[in-house]
Amino acid sequence: MRRCRALPAAVGALCRALPPRARLAPDVLRRARFDRPQATLDFWRLLYALLKQIHGGEWTESDAIDTQIRFVKSALWYHGYGRPELYQLPSDGSAGSRELLLAFSWLLHRVNLLEWLLARNRVKTGDETSVCTCEDDLSHSQKDTTEMAPGLEDRVDVRYLQWLNGKLRFQWRSLHAQHQEQCKLLHKIHLFTSGSHTDQALGHFSVTETDLIRRPENYNQLLQHLELETMQLEAFLEWKQLEAVYWQWMETVLDNMAEEGSLRTVRDAPVETSRLQEGATCCPWAESMTVQIDRLSGEMTALHSQLQELVARRRSAWCQKVKTREEELQKEDFSTKLGKIEESVELKLLDLTNHGAPNKNKMHGSCRLVFRSKRSASKTGFGGSASKEPVPAVSATEVIRELRMREASLQRELKQLQDECKQRLDGIAERLDGVICISP
Repeated sequence: MRRCRALPAAVGALCRALPPRARLAPDVLRRARFDRPQATLDFWRLLYALLKQIHGGEWTESDAIDTQIRFVKSALWYHGYGRPELYQLPSDGSAGSRELLLAFSWLLHRVNLLEWLLARNRVKTGDETSVCTCEDDLSHSQKDTTEMAPGLEDRVDVRYLQWLNGKLRFQWRSLHAQHQEQCKLLHKIHLFTSGSHTDQALGHFSVTETDLIRRPENYNQLLQHLELETMQLEAFLEWKQLEAVYWQWMETVLDNMAEEGSLRTVRDAPVETSRLQEGATCCPWAESMTVQIDRLSGEMTALHSQLQELVARRRSAWCQKVKTREEELQKEDFSTKLGKIEESVELKLLDLTNHGAPNKNKMHGSCRLVFRSKRSASKTGFGGSASKEPVPAVSATEVIRELRMREASLQRELKQLQDECKQRLDGIAERLDGVICISP
């Protein structure tokens, strides 16, 4: 009885914790429990809006319903939702509200939907930047993926690739210059407003706060956004207290679906049995089909044994080739080969050292930019004032040092790839008769 009284509060808190543009009425969830078709379109629009925000795409409420349904199905498939009944729903949104309720609940639990949306849509009043010192294992993930498809060499113009490379370099330099200009302006704002903030841990204004001082009329809009975010956070806290009630309610939804499925199976079973009996009596070719299946099974077994023999022969041939290659390498310059092996081992050991380092230097995510002069940092420390708990922070010097180490590692890897490419080009040039290749 207590759970029944708490259920409306849990559903209401869940709906209020959703973003304003993707918010359902609590009655829609209750109608979806009984698979009412009136709730289907609302659920399709809800999932469309939520998944669009997750994938960072632009969307409008005027998008066609069939487009929304196709996107929702593909996005849920991408996230690993494997219930086939969802993908069999009609594309006009005429039925399937309970299936959509299950998909929404699965997404709510699978990707921590509410936490993710609150973090993404929060009002940012401070200056932030994204920091990532995580290493992408490109040497393993993209190994042997640079081979060009057969026949593609003749269709790709090298000059076009050079033009694309130059264009990319120009755009990268332009972006880098714009980012440097933004950092200079940001430093000016932080320096000129130093000591003006009421929070001594910050000490200066952000760009948003400075803009509010210049244009106070924007204060009402910011205050409205903060009030909406506060209401969402309050609803989220209420939801976390009542979340167990919602999942118990979803268990009853699954139980109802299981009961309906078992009843449908019992009701359809005599029909299916009679069909099988009729098929056995009116299909004289069933026995011959069984004979053909047995014959195919024997052929597949024989083919499997032949493939095993072929694999054994291929393996012995490759072993012989490897042994021959080892003998050839022994006849070549041993010191040169040894130097290359030592260099490769050194790179591998460096990668292992970086992977085995403590994870405290691996940063990923958004960080707030706080200006610290040498004088203020020596007095209060980088974390904040001495009277408060130190705030977890990292200095820009540490981030730059970590990025420079990563840059050196990538430079060594690039040099190794360039040497391998040069050796391949030299091998190709040696097979060209009457052609002189001059390195640039």
